[in-house]
Amino acid sequence: MTMITSFLSVAQQVLILFILLTIGFICTKAKFFTEDCISGIAKFLLYTVTPCVIVNSFNREYDPTMLTGLGISFLAALGIHIFCIIITHLFMKDSEESRQIVLRFGTVFSNCGYMALPLQQAILGSEGVFYGAAFIAVFNLVNWTYGLFLMGGKETKITAKKVFINPGVIGICIGLLLFLTPLELPTLILTPVQSLAALNTPLPMLIIGYYMAKITSFSVLKDKKLVLSIFLRLVFLPLCVFGILYACGLRGTLFTSMVIAASAPTAANTVVFSAMFKRDSSLAVAQVAISTLFSILTMPLIVSLTMII
Repeated sequence: MTMITSFLSVAQQVLILFILLTIGFICTKAKFFTEDCISGIAKFLLYTVTPCVIVNSFNREYDPTMLTGLGISFLAALGIHIFCIIITHLFMKDSEESRQIVLRFGTVFSNCGYMALPLQQAILGSEGVFYGAAFIAVFNLVNWTYGLFLMGGKETKITAKKVFINPGVIGICIGLLLFLTPLELPTLILTPVQSLAALNTPLPMLIIGYYMAKITSFSVLKDKKLVLSIFLRLVFLPLCVFGILYACGLRGTLFTSMVIAASAPTAANTVVFSAMFKRDSSLAVAQVAISTLFSILTMPLIVSLTMII
C-alpha cells in the first residue's frame, strides 16, 4: 500500500468523523445542545457506551496470540503515558500555575476513547478496538492517579475505588471473562450491547462538535504555550511513540492501534477536570477544540505511515 493510498484511506475515515463533528457544531450553533445536555451525553458515553464497546470487542473466541498482544498493548500504553508525562514536564511550563496544569494535562492525555476508538473500529475492525481497549484501561488508571493529582494538587486523595472501579476497567474485566472462558453473552443481552456500542462513533463526535462551536476566535492561536501544547500532542509525541514502538518490533494491527490512540487530540475530559478543580476551563476548551480541528490533518498523516511499513 502506497503512502498516498494509506493517507486517503485514513483521511476518508477521519472525514466521516469530521462530518459527524460538523453536525454537532451546527446543532450547538442552532442551540439544540446545552452544556447540561452535552454533560449528560458525555456521562452516558463514559458509563454505558464505552464499556459496551470494550465488551463487544472482547466477545470473541479465545486466541492465545491475541492475549499476548493484549499484554503487549497494555505495557506499550503504560510506557506511552509515562513517556508523555516526562516530555510534557520537561517542555510544558507556564508562569501561571492554573494554565500550566491544564496545558500539561491536555498534552499528556489523548482522546483515546472518543476519537481513537471510532477510527480504530473503522480502519482495523474489532481487533483494533480489542487492543485499543488496553490503552483505555491504562488511560483510566493514569487519569485517576497522576491526572487527579495534577489537577487537584497535593491534597487530593487518590483511592483504589477511583483507580480500579471505573467504566473502562470494568469493561475490560467483563470482556476478559468472556474472552478467557467458554462463557458467551446470550442474544438477549448481546444485541443491546452491540446496539449501544454502535453509538460510540456518532455521539463522541457530537460532543467534540459542541466544543468546536465554543471557539469564538482563532486569536487563541496567539497563545504560544497553547500552540506548543497542541504541537506536542499532535505531532511530536505521536512521532516519538511511532519511532519507539517500531524500534521495539511492533507491527501490524497492534502497532497501528497504539499509534492511533497516541496521535489522538487532547482528551475531552481535560475540560471536565479543569471545571471540577476550578482551573482554566476556557484554556481547556480551546485546547480540546483546536487540537481536534488540526488532528483532521495530522492523524491521517501519522497513522498512514504505520500502514506502509
